[in-house]
Amino acid sequence: MTDTISDMLTRIRNASRVQLPVVEVPHSKMKESIAHILKKEGYVGEVVVETAAPKKIKLTLKYEGKRSVIEGLRRVSTPGLRRYVGSTEIPRVRGGLGISVVSTSQGVMTGNQARKSNLGGELICYIW
Repeated sequence: MTDTISDMLTRIRNASRVQLPVVEVPHSKMKESIAHILKKEGYVGEVVVETAAPKKIKLTLKYEGKRSVIEGLRRVSTPGLRRYVGSTEIPRVRGGLGISVVSTSQGVMTGNQARKSNLGGELICYIW
């Protein structure tokens, strides 16, 4: 598998469509950073990193009634086509209702944090 972040986003999307309470994804530092951003922004409930081999990340999904809190996920920068943006070019997702995830020189952060810190970087994904 070449794009592990797309795999993570697809697992979350599929699990939320069938209303699974928990989704497991293989561990990487980048995926762990994205998972913590999802938790901080209120899209997932709990993030647990299992240290036993093979390492996994367990995400507890959040629902409002029968609807998932996560309405959509979209991968922007792929291994075949990287997309880099400056701090002034970071797009607002759904008019500010969603978030963009950016990998900067200071680490992985939301688009709003990168804009405030005047940092650009690789535009990883959109979540709304």
